[in-house]
Amino acid sequence: MTINSEDNFEIDSIELIQTDKKKVDTHFKKGLGRGLSSLLGDTTKKIETNKVPVKDLIRNKFQPRKYFSKENLEELTNSIKERGLIQPIIVRPDKLGEGKYEIIAGERRWLASQNAGLHQVPVVVLDVSDEKSLEFAIVENVQRQDLNPIEEAKGYQRLIDDFKYNQEKVSKFIGKSRSYIANSQRLLSLPKEIIQMVEKNALTSGHARALINLNNSIEIAKKIIKEKLSVRQTEILVKAHRDKKFKLVSKKDSNILDLQKILEDKTGLNVTINNKKNNTGTIAFNYQNLEQLDKLIDTIKKNY
Repeated sequence: MTINSEDNFEIDSIELIQTDKKKVDTHFKKGLGRGLSSLLGDTTKKIETNKVPVKDLIRNKFQPRKYFSKENLEELTNSIKERGLIQPIIVRPDKLGEGKYEIIAGERRWLASQNAGLHQVPVVVLDVSDEKSLEFAIVENVQRQDLNPIEEAKGYQRLIDDFKYNQEKVSKFIGKSRSYIANSQRLLSLPKEIIQMVEKNALTSGHARALINLNNSIEIAKKIIKEKLSVRQTEILVKAHRDKKFKLVSKKDSNILDLQKILEDKTGLNVTINNKKNNTGTIAFNYQNLEQLDKLIDTIKKNY
């Protein structure tokens, strides 16, 4: 079937696309979570599901979720083998492939169904825009806490970049505070290595937030993992590091600090100049990734 809907997702009409169908009352929507239910729209009409071949479903290009727990997927696979797939997968017609459907919500159920050996799965087909498809995917995963903090942040950022949302609109739509959305997005400013640690659940979002704008954040992140530090212990460690650095910097000659500032403005990197009493010393450029290193090398080559 196909459900045609406006932006408020009030269901206007239902068209059956196959003869093999099953009627499900509006209690079906309650299982989707309050956010998805509101996207579908409140209606007293019956919502009909239909079975389609597993091979006719494709991944959602807007799906914010990239990592699936192998253990949880196995548990769901075993459940489907025993009881079948109870909750339908929400899809929309694929624009490029005739007879194909793009998954809006339920990719994990789709993967588990394949592992369980199902040839057909129940679906609800919606006719929705790219924006609403992304909204569905984010709401489903956030409400079920399926996204890791980086996936969640990237989902919010995509709403902002691709669909002209701002933090206020994202906040109202998701049902979380604006500060929560802002703190979530700040995680994306971390070095790539730390982002990967969060994606792999080696670090929590609490650990990661403490490392934002820290020069040696990667080194400290490794220490957190190795010593299994709590978030509170991490915050104490980071504060001690910041305080120590401040004391060292504050003792430096004002001319040296001015030179550091000039170099930082020129290179965009954090610079440390250690000048000894005999006027020998070192200059350190702290880069966070290979792109910054390449830029520094190119700058030196061009000028010397």
